[in-house]
Amino acid sequence: MTVLSSSVPKNRRPPRTPLLPQKSDDESFDAHGSGFDGASNSGAVFKLSTTIVGAGIMGLPATVNQLGLIPGLLTIICVSMLTKSSIDMILRFSRASKSATYSGVAADAFGAPGCNILQACIVINNLGMLVVYMIIIGDVLSGTWEDGFHHRGLMEEWFGEHWWTTRSALLLLTTLFVFAPLISFKRVNSLRYISTLSVGLALVFVAITAGVVVVKLIEGKIGMPRLMPKLVNQASFWKLFTSVPVVVTAYICHHNILPIENELKDSTQLKSIVRKSLALCSSVYIATSFFGVVLFGDHTMDDVIANFDGDLGIPYSLLLDDLVRVSYGLHLMLVFPIVFFSLRLNVDGLLLPYAIPIAFDDRRFFSVTVALMGFILMGANCVPSIWDAFQFTGATAAVCVGFIFPAAITLRDTHGIATKNDRLISWMMIFLAVSTSTVAVTSDIYSLFFSVDKGITS
Repeated sequence: MTVLSSSVPKNRRPPRTPLLPQKSDDESFDAHGSGFDGASNSGAVFKLSTTIVGAGIMGLPATVNQLGLIPGLLTIICVSMLTKSSIDMILRFSRASKSATYSGVAADAFGAPGCNILQACIVINNLGMLVVYMIIIGDVLSGTWEDGFHHRGLMEEWFGEHWWTTRSALLLLTTLFVFAPLISFKRVNSLRYISTLSVGLALVFVAITAGVVVVKLIEGKIGMPRLMPKLVNQASFWKLFTSVPVVVTAYICHHNILPIENELKDSTQLKSIVRKSLALCSSVYIATSFFGVVLFGDHTMDDVIANFDGDLGIPYSLLLDDLVRVSYGLHLMLVFPIVFFSLRLNVDGLLLPYAIPIAFDDRRFFSVTVALMGFILMGANCVPSIWDAFQFTGATAAVCVGFIFPAAITLRDTHGIATKNDRLISWMMIFLAVSTSTVAVTSDIYSLFFSVDKGITS
C-alpha cells in the first residue's frame, strides 16, 4: 500500500498511480500506530486455506458422484495443480510490476480496462460465494426443500416452528450478531485466529463423515460406489461438464494471495505457504468427496450438509448429524469475513479508483460494508439452490479469476519473463477454461428447455 506524501490531498490517491499500488512493508499501518510487525507463515497458511475451503466443499460430493468416483477425484487433483500454476504466474508478474494487488498486475498488463474487468469478475465471484455461504447457513439452521421433501434445520429440530426459526429471520439475526462484528475489521491479519478455527471446524466435518463410513463398512452396510459416470443419453454426457465449474470455484483464492503476502514477515516464503495450503485443502476436498459419495451414493444432495438430517444407520446418529451441521455452519460463518474483505476492497476499487484506501475512510468503509451485506442477504433469500450459484459463478467469473486472467497476463508478458513452458500451460488453461465453461453454460440452457433433471444423475 503506497504511503501518501504530504503534498497529496488527503482525500485523493496520487493521480498517476490509481491502479498500480506498490509493494511496501506496511509502513502506512505502522505510521498510524497499529504496531503491526507482520503475519506469521502458519497464520498465512490458515488464512489462505480458509479462503479456499469455503462453501465449495459442500458441492464437491455431488460433483464427484455425477462424474464418477475416479474421474471426480482426478478432476479435483488436476484443478489443484492448475491453481498452483496460475498462482505462481500472478506472483511472478506482481514482483516484476511491483504491484501489491491482483488487479494491479492486470492493470500493468492490460491497462485500466483489464483491471476493471478483473475486479468485476472478483466481485461477481465473491458475491456469488457469499450468497452460497448464507444459503448453506440457512439450510443448516432452518432447513431446505429437495424434491418436495423438507429437510429440517437445527433450529426447527431443537425449538419447533416459530417466526424466529424461519429462514429469513435466522439469516437476519446471523447477519446482525455474527457477520456484522466480523466484517468490521480493516486488516485481513486481524482474522488470523478465526482462520485457524474455521479450518479446524472443517476438519471436524471430514473426521465425523469418515468415522461414519468406517463404522458402516465394518458392519457391511455400505455398497460399492459408482466409479464412473452414468451416461443415460447425450444430455447426461454434456451435463458432466457442468460439474467442472463447481470444482474450479472450490479453489478460487487468487484475489487474497497478494494481500496475504503484503502482511507477511518474510514474503519469500509465500510459495511454500501456497504449496502447503493447496495440499491441505486438496486433502480435505478428496476426503470429503470420497466419504460423502461412499456414504450417500446416488442420494448425495447438491448441498451434502442437507444429507445429515436423518438416521445415518449407526449409534448416536442424531447427535452426529447435529455435530456435523453445527461444525460446518460455524466454519462458514468464520470463512465469510475473509471473502468479504476482498469483495469490499474490489468493489471500492471499481467505484472509487482514485480515492484514498478504504481502510482510512470510516464513512466509506461502513457505507460499502452495509450496502454489500444488504445485497448478500437479499440474494440468499432469493436464490433457490447452491448448485445454481456454483454453476453461474464457476462458469463465468471463477474461471476468469482463476485461469483466464493469469494465463492472459503470462501470454502478454510485458516484462519478458515468461518461459516456453509458461506459455504452453497458459494456452492449456485458457482452452480448458473456455471449453468447459461454454459447454457448462450451453448444457444448463439445454436442460432448462428440455427439462433435464438438475443436479445428481440418478
